[in-house]
Amino acid sequence: MPKVKTHRGAAKRFKKTGTGKIVRSQKNKQHILTKKSPKRKRQLRKDELVDPVDEKRIKQMIPYL
Repeated sequence: MPKVKTHRGAAKRFKKTGTGKIVRSQKNKQHILTKKSPKRKRQLRKDELVDPVDEKRIKQMIPYL
């Protein structure tokens, strides 16, 4: 059986926590930051857990995560 290839785009976007959950960074932090309040930008720095609905798909894309 050949090795399964990792989806490189997904590998750069997702990380695994110590408990095995998948973490992603939040949207709306890349550009047009001048109109966003400092509080909002500060809160966007934190990572967010991936929804359980999407976890199965992500685990298929990153089999060795």
